[in-house]
Amino acid sequence: MADVDIMMPFYGDVPMMQAAVRSVMAQDDPRWRLTVVDDDSNPAVPEWFATIDDERVRYVKNPENLGLTGNFNRCLELVEHELWTLIGCDDLMLPNYVGTVQGVYADHPDVGIIQPGVRVIDGDGNESKTLVDEAKRRIYAPKFDRRVALTGEALAVSLLRGDWLYFPSICWRTEVVKGLRFRPELKVIQDLALLIEVVQRGAKLVADRTVAFEYRRHDASESSATAFDGSRFTEAGEFFNDVADRMAAHGWHRAARVARLHLSSRIFALTKLPQAVKARNGVQPLVRHAFGRA
Repeated sequence: MADVDIMMPFYGDVPMMQAAVRSVMAQDDPRWRLTVVDDDSNPAVPEWFATIDDERVRYVKNPENLGLTGNFNRCLELVEHELWTLIGCDDLMLPNYVGTVQGVYADHPDVGIIQPGVRVIDGDGNESKTLVDEAKRRIYAPKFDRRVALTGEALAVSLLRGDWLYFPSICWRTEVVKGLRFRPELKVIQDLALLIEVVQRGAKLVADRTVAFEYRRHDASESSATAFDGSRFTEAGEFFNDVADRMAAHGWHRAARVARLHLSSRIFALTKLPQAVKARNGVQPLVRHAFGRA
């Protein structure tokens, strides 16, 4: 069985990054390699990595700042193994993560996307239940007992109706993203963009209920900031319209209709509207996204 290339783009909070690295090193299954790609300028970071005596841990320093999407693409360039994942530098793997995704891959060697079970935590590491995450779990995610497999237009419709996946926890088969890149013009929705491209190529997704990952949701993220000022929704509206055209051209007309409507994204915009009104910031793009023509 192939090792899992665990790619970690880093910029920002050093203690959280160190906790994320330790969570990888605590895996029960030894079939992994960690590569941290540093896009920051803190001299303490390379010094800390120099103290780690484990050949499975690689540290790469970018010679210049690439930005979020640029660093994602740099990580993609460095993938060498059959499976890979792009963990957030503030997220945590539970000790069973590698074993869980390896088990799914052994049972489904044609899988392209593996989604293990996820626990959402806040900035302090406490379990968190936000409106967004409850909607993912209760409304958008398919109902299943142990595992579920989806592919084709059914998978595209499921994700465009409401993206219920947790991107930093996903394990990918490298072959399905061959030749693809994260789109540099996208700042927030680049994860869903890559997913839809892979799904359109015919990739199969297998979701496993085994909880193996802790996803950190807090207000310091890029997506949280852009959701508040409304720029996220300008980007999202343009993205969904583009996807609707591509789905229609591909013959996936139901997926095209769902993308054109992008109802879950409109509802999310509405939840941010009271904050925007109070702050007098981002009101127009939120209103336009929530009530604009489908």
